Amino acid sequence: MFGMRTRIALEEKKVEYEYREEDLLNKKSSLLLEMNPIHKKIPVLIHNGKPICESLNQVEYIDETWPDKNRNSLLPSDPYKRSQAKFWGDFIDKKVNVAGRRIWATKGEEEEACKELIEILKTLELELGDKIYFGGETFGYVDIALIGFYSWFGVYEKYGNVSIETECPKLIAWAKRCLQRESVAKALPEPEKVTSFISERRAKLGFE
Repeated sequence: MFGMRTRIALEEKKVEYEYREEDLLNKKSSLLLEMNPIHKKIPVLIHNGKPICESLNQVEYIDETWPDKNRNSLLPSDPYKRSQAKFWGDFIDKKVNVAGRRIWATKGEEEEACKELIEILKTLELELGDKIYFGGETFGYVDIALIGFYSWFGVYEKYGNVSIETECPKLIAWAKRCLQRESVAKALPEPEKVTSFISERRAKLGFE
């Protein structure tokens, strides 16, 4: 879901780029280790031979490096609104990601972790309110921060024994609006593929 953010931001800004995948379960490439020696994680955005690490940092970098007067910025220009967008991006990283991972990467904690996740998603749903996107009518930073997790909702529902659409209908409607954007549709994998991948991972971990 993190690499998806960078790709969506690049697509939104109409920036041509070369996309390379990494085999993270086996040997990481020398390029990845060279470009991100601290965390050794994806995604890494390489621009003019220099690496930019961490996905939300990359989204901000893309927004500032490729401004387009004919398109809306991904981050608000107003300092307060900008700070709020960054707050919610950080909230998503610290809350959604952690609770979501507990659902599939643990055994015996799945339903408890899913209850926690639903409360987090309901908090985000309240922030969304009746707006089209988190930024109002403009698709932007917070939408990009969250939408990649939508592909994982099937995983959360399967192992958390819950219907996210029943619990958070406005959030699901928002996700479907996002998927109508070409940038999002191109970046997000089919949820079934993610669920199948996680089932295999849990089997290898001895959880199934």
